[in-house]
Amino acid sequence: MVKVLAVLYKGGKHALEEPRLLGTTENELGLREWLESQGHHYIVIDDKDGSNSVFEKHLVDTEILITTPFHPAYLSKERMAKAKNLKLCVTAGIGSDHINLDAANEYKITVAEVTGSNVVSVAEHVVMTILILIRNFIPAHEQIVAGDWDVAAAARREYDLEGKVVATVGAGRIGTRVLRRLKPFDCKELLYFDYQPMNPEAEKEIGCRRINDLEEMLSLADVVTINCPLHEKTKGLFNKQLISKMKKGAYLVNTARGAICVKEDIAEAMNRGHLSGYGGDVWYPQPAPKDHPWRTMPFNAMTPHVSGTSIDAQKRYAEGTKRIIDRYFKGVEQDDADVIVTGGQYSSAAYGQRSKASVGGTLKM
Repeated sequence: MVKVLAVLYKGGKHALEEPRLLGTTENELGLREWLESQGHHYIVIDDKDGSNSVFEKHLVDTEILITTPFHPAYLSKERMAKAKNLKLCVTAGIGSDHINLDAANEYKITVAEVTGSNVVSVAEHVVMTILILIRNFIPAHEQIVAGDWDVAAAARREYDLEGKVVATVGAGRIGTRVLRRLKPFDCKELLYFDYQPMNPEAEKEIGCRRINDLEEMLSLADVVTINCPLHEKTKGLFNKQLISKMKKGAYLVNTARGAICVKEDIAEAMNRGHLSGYGGDVWYPQPAPKDHPWRTMPFNAMTPHVSGTSIDAQKRYAEGTKRIIDRYFKGVEQDDADVIVTGGQYSSAAYGQRSKASVGGTLKM
C-alpha cells in the first residue's frame, strides 16, 4: 500500500455543483476510486501552513505528494527531512517552485509536473488581461455596477491595442502563444526577450523580433508580459530599478509567478503613475494576505491564481497527474518533458528553470 497525499484547495458548493472542478478537495483530481481500487491510501487536505498543519502531520509517512501551483504547499528542506518515505512529488499543473528542488536532489526525490497542461489557458488569460487594462475595462464596469454613467471618466484612460508595442519576457510555450494570439491585433511591434531565439520560420510567421537586452526591450514596450519561470535569478527581477527602465505609462502583466516582481515596488510605481496598469493572477505567498498591496492599488486587474486552472486545464492536469503516478507504480520511466528532478539530478526539461540569468541579455527561460 502506498500513501498518497494531495494538497488541494476547497471548492465548497461550487465543487459540489460542478464536478469538473477536479482540482478541489471535494473532487480530488478524480483519483480516489482509481487509487483505492489498487489498495492505496489517498488523503486529500487543504490545511498546509505552519508546523501544526494537517500537511505536516501526514507528510511524515507519505510516499507520493501531489500539490498545485494554485494552493501551494511549500515543501522546504526541513519538511523533506521529516518525510522519510517521500519518493515522488507531482505538481498538478505547471511550476514546481514551491518545492526546494536542490533539497529534492539531495534526498533523491523525483519532482514531476504536467508539462503543457496550462499553456493555452494561461496564454488566453494574458491576452484577456492586456485588453482589460488597455481598454480601462474594470473602472468602466464598476461605474455600471455602482449605477453611474460617466463616459469621459472611463474613456480618458482607454486605448486601442493596435499600433502598440507589446513585449514578452520569456518566449517559451506560453510566451510564444501569447505573441501568436496578438498577431491579429496589428500591433506596431511584437518583441521578445529570451536566452535563445525562436527559429526563423516561427519569427516570420508571428511577425516578432528578439531583443537581446532586457532593459532596451522594456524601454520600447507599451505592454510587457512576464512569461518566464521563477528561480534564484528571476526572483525579484522586476524591482524599482528595472521598472524605472519601462516607458512611463506602460502596462505590466504577470501570470508567471508573483515573486518575480517586488510587490512594494510594483505598488509604488502604480501609485505614482509610472505604470498605468498591472494585472495577472500570481501572488506571493498564495493565498495572498488581505493586506497585500496589489489588492488595492489603482488600475489593477488582479485575480486569484486561476489562469492555468480553467475547466479544460483541470482535465488536462488531472489526467497528467494520474499518468505520472501510474508510471511510478509500474516502474516505468517518466516522460522527460514532465520531470524536473530525479535521481539527484536536474533533468534537461528543468535546465532552463535553473540556468543563470542577468538583466543584460542572458536571462534563461
